Amino acid sequence: MLIFLIGMMGAGKSTVGRQLAAQLNYTFIDLDDYLEAREGRTIARIFEQEGQESFRKKERQALEAVVQEYKQAVVATGGGAPCFFDNMSFMNQHGTSVFLDVSVEEIVARLQKTNLATRPLLTGKSTEELKEFIGQTLISRRQYYEQAKHQVPVQYQSIAALSTILNLP
Repeated sequence: MLIFLIGMMGAGKSTVGRQLAAQLNYTFIDLDDYLEAREGRTIARIFEQEGQESFRKKERQALEAVVQEYKQAVVATGGGAPCFFDNMSFMNQHGTSVFLDVSVEEIVARLQKTNLATRPLLTGKSTEELKEFIGQTLISRRQYYEQAKHQVPVQYQSIAALSTILNLP
């Protein structure tokens, strides 16, 4: 089974994904890392050199490649991946999707503890600009995220809770 973790940047997809994959003895795939390895350059560099539209096409190709290459994996997608092309339908067709639903305040707090320069959409934003951007982005993306087969509020994002929600051993 493929399990796709979706949600905003900073929602905990990679952290939760690594833990869940270890529990299930599945491969963990961070789609952004997978794409960077395929392209031989960072997401920031792809954005800089080719723009968001080209990046989203490459992201879709990486998603398709993961589905072809792996049968048992937990995949942490980029925050925008579900919102382009028919990526949500594709993920739901080829596995199960889980929306990690985290509040704007929690996302901002988590992101401020990271290097924002590695996230092209956040580079150079003040705290207030970050809150505004995350809030507006979450509003526009929620319609895609809510197409996930499972929605898990932040307070239930333990591995035990996810296992129960997904009906896993």
